Amino acid sequence: MHDLDRIDYLKHHLGAVGKAIRAGVPVEGYFLWSLMDNFEWTHGYTKRFGIVRVDYDADCRRVPKDSFAWYRKVIASRELPEE
Repeated sequence: MHDLDRIDYLKHHLGAVGKAIRAGVPVEGYFLWSLMDNFEWTHGYTKRFGIVRVDYDADCRRVPKDSFAWYRKVIASRELPEE
């Protein structure tokens, strides 16, 4: 599933985290919200925030989105890709 807006969101937020670290802020971690699409109190199952899509209409299988692959590369390389 293509979710370029989420990748752009993550790129900008992780870039801000890197900038804060370079400025001396003692950042100890970053938590991505959310791993999988889930139930949201105000939106039910209509909004999809995760980097893994949950197929609620079929068998609830999990399908990694493009943002999942992108984030995995960032974690493995410990740097933001130049694009």
